[in-house]
Amino acid sequence: MSNLRTAVIGLGFVGRAHLEALRRRGIAVQGLLGSSPERTKEACRAVNLERGYRSLEELAQDQSVDVVHICTPNHVHFEQSKTLLEAGKHVMCEKPLAMDARQSAELVSIAGKRERVGGVTYNLRYYPLCQEARAMVERGLIGEPRIVHGSFLQDWLFYPTDWNWRLETQLGGDLKAVSDIGTHWLDLLMWITGRKVTEVCADLATMIPVRNKPRGRVETFQKASNAEFDEVKIATDDYASVLLRFEGNTRGVMTVSQISAGRKTRLWWEVDGSEGSLAWNSEEPNTLWIGKRSEPNQDMIKDPTLMSPEARGYAAYPGGHPEGYPDTFVQLFKDFYAYIAVGDWQARRNFPTFATGHEEMLLCDAIARSAKERRWVALG
Repeated sequence: MSNLRTAVIGLGFVGRAHLEALRRRGIAVQGLLGSSPERTKEACRAVNLERGYRSLEELAQDQSVDVVHICTPNHVHFEQSKTLLEAGKHVMCEKPLAMDARQSAELVSIAGKRERVGGVTYNLRYYPLCQEARAMVERGLIGEPRIVHGSFLQDWLFYPTDWNWRLETQLGGDLKAVSDIGTHWLDLLMWITGRKVTEVCADLATMIPVRNKPRGRVETFQKASNAEFDEVKIATDDYASVLLRFEGNTRGVMTVSQISAGRKTRLWWEVDGSEGSLAWNSEEPNTLWIGKRSEPNQDMIKDPTLMSPEARGYAAYPGGHPEGYPDTFVQLFKDFYAYIAVGDWQARRNFPTFATGHEEMLLCDAIARSAKERRWVALG
């Protein structure tokens, strides 16, 4: 793994998370490409990288780079991924993989034809106790999953003065809360239960229909400091609830919101099975709740010595030493780069792939259609 070299496109909030995790894994970062030559230079100075690329084409032609991490706005994911795959690079792309399912299907096809590895950053699978929950479900410790429910709540778009590029459909897509955080929840619960969503019935809403767009740049999760703004009508969802039908007759419901005061980033889920239940939330990520009918409930504290053999390798620190959001990137990249280093493209991939990203695009399409037509929609 140590001889693989990488580059990063975009160094906003999530790009910095990628860079930090790559450095923790000891992966050589060759350089950075920003949104403009000026921002590239500024970013390189800020993170102590020597090389700043002038264009995507220059990066694609750099033979010293094996892997590229795409941490840019949604609308450029497709073109950047396609260009890099065709140049022979492996790609780790932030979600969503593309703007629509047609684009994501094309990327899956190109990656296969070029024998390149594509990953999508559904990193929330990599909390240690989410790994443990999956192992427990696989071993049948809660029986057959019957009910899957939960939410992903934030408040960073609570005020009409809060702004981010993701609110603009031409940059972020037709869905907002669903595609931004709902896909994380859906990916996580399908992965934990081992069951795909087969049908959806969605209710989407835009609770804040007009926002103040600052006349200047605003970083993700940062408040706008610009005094001047324009009033902009919003077409994307800031709230959604989706009824879910999974394989195996499992039922569920998901609620997502980015206007829930006090909820900074609270992803909560519960899986109720025929023999017991499991629950977890990202605000207390080192505790897994285990529910019982005929004996006391349990709170399992993250401790690799007490975890399942399949899961304990994803806990980097001993019990009593909390692990959180930044560590999920480290563990995801561990799996991704280890796979590339082996070089067996037919081997099973235990990380979220371009195929995963395509499945999430199909889910988003079904959710949007369901909300528009006010009915159940099957995934075909």
